[in-house]
Amino acid sequence: MKYIYPLISLLLLSVVYTASAQDDILLPENFYVRKGEKVNVHLVNVNQFNKQDELSFDPTKIQKFELGWGKKATDLLPGLKATDTASAVKFDKEGLNMLSMTMKPVLDDIERDDFIKILEDEGLNDLSEKAKNGSKDSFRERYIWYLKSLVKADNKTTANDFDKSQGHDFEITLKDNPYKGNYGDDIIASVMFRDKPAVNATVMFYIKTADGNVFVQKLSADKQGLIYFKLTREGIYLLRSAHLEASKDKNADYESWLATYTFAFESTNEMPNTYRQFGFGNKH
Repeated sequence: MKYIYPLISLLLLSVVYTASAQDDILLPENFYVRKGEKVNVHLVNVNQFNKQDELSFDPTKIQKFELGWGKKATDLLPGLKATDTASAVKFDKEGLNMLSMTMKPVLDDIERDDFIKILEDEGLNDLSEKAKNGSKDSFRERYIWYLKSLVKADNKTTANDFDKSQGHDFEITLKDNPYKGNYGDDIIASVMFRDKPAVNATVMFYIKTADGNVFVQKLSADKQGLIYFKLTREGIYLLRSAHLEASKDKNADYESWLATYTFAFESTNEMPNTYRQFGFGNKH
């Protein structure tokens, strides 16, 4: 089924979004792998889908790290060291494989003006006004990251329950398989918070092409928590969203749940060497 999008929505793909949010993502050096192949997976901090820093796989900061295929999952945490800047993951199953990570919660003190800007950038205008009208000079935020990345092994596009929840409190889930898609095809994704639709959730949708350009669109979840976008360019795709509430815990003022999801689209399933943009040499 094809969906009709307002012209302004399509034009947003070529407009640079001005938010300064920093996002953590899982970034395999190849989204199209061979069965049995080992691929380095990186944990990267990005701003506007441009690399800011490469993070270590410190097991003291990671709650859960798995490779899923259907209802089965392999625990990738054993053997990780705090000095590891990449995790070599072996893809033993044909079809779609899901990399999934849950970080441990972090407490962070943020200056008033910086926090208000974060709220405004996330479209949380009610919370922004509340912060402006308050007397606090800084805010303590408790946040947790949920990261997902979808990889295709060999030429099979077996679904393998890739469209099922990974059990995250805040989660973006693709309902359509992008690795079976063609140019212009529609993709539906859901945004859920604790198993309920995240109505009106803002989702930033990025595409990074082989020449290093980043295209972005701002999406909003409907009453069912669904978002809609198209496969318009070959490259690496990123969906990111945040959910923020006043904290019920006296140790923090606000709680944030953040989700990122990466995958790739290429019409021939033979991606060019695009990882130069992320500082990983000539590898994809």
